[in-house]
Amino acid sequence: MSSSEPSYPTAAGAPETPLRESPAKRPRTVLAGPYGHPFHPILVTVPIGAWVSVLVFDIASRVSNDYGSALARGSFLLLCIGLVTALLAAVFGTMDLMGIPSRTPAASTALTHMALNTLVLVVMAISALVRQDQGLDEVRTLPLVLTVIGLLLLGGSGFLGGKLSYHYGVRVAAEKDQISGYTRRPDPVDPGPGATSDGDVPSRRH
Repeated sequence: MSSSEPSYPTAAGAPETPLRESPAKRPRTVLAGPYGHPFHPILVTVPIGAWVSVLVFDIASRVSNDYGSALARGSFLLLCIGLVTALLAAVFGTMDLMGIPSRTPAASTALTHMALNTLVLVVMAISALVRQDQGLDEVRTLPLVLTVIGLLLLGGSGFLGGKLSYHYGVRVAAEKDQISGYTRRPDPVDPGPGATSDGDVPSRRH
C-alpha cells in the first residue's frame, strides 16, 4: 500500500486497512433522515428546551406570590412534553445507533449516551409522578431536586452526543461532500474598458 494512502489506525502488528467512508454516516433507513441531515439532533432540542424551562418555572413558582400555582402547573406540562418528545427522539437515535460498527469507540460512546438518556427519562418520569402525588399547584423540594439531577445527567449525555457527531462524525456527511461548501468560486474576470454586457470587447472599425 502506498505510504500516501490514508488508512485506519490498527493495533500493533495488525495489517492496515484502507480508509473508507464509515457506514455510520449513512442512514440505515430513510425514516432516520436523509444523508447529511439526520432527524435525531433536531428532535432532541425539544425535550432539552422543555426540561430547561421546567427548572426555570420551578424556581419561578417558588418565588412568585401571584403566579406560583400557574407556573407550577406549566412546569408539569413542560415536563410531560419533554418526556413524550424524548421518547420520540430516542427512536430516531436508535436508528442512528444501528449504523455504528460494533466494538468501536464510537459504539461505546453511543451506548453510554443512550444509557444516560434512559436514566434521564427515568428521573424525569419519577419527578412527574411525585408532582402528581404532591399536587400540581406547587413545586416542593423533591421534584425540584429531581429536575436538577436530570438536567445534570442530560448535560453529560449531550456532551457525548456532541462527541459522536463532531469527533466521530456519526451521521455527518463525508469530507468529500463537505469540501464543496468550502470551495471558492472563481473571481470574476475584469473584461476591461469598452466591453459589452456579455464580456466581449467590440471590434473597432477603420
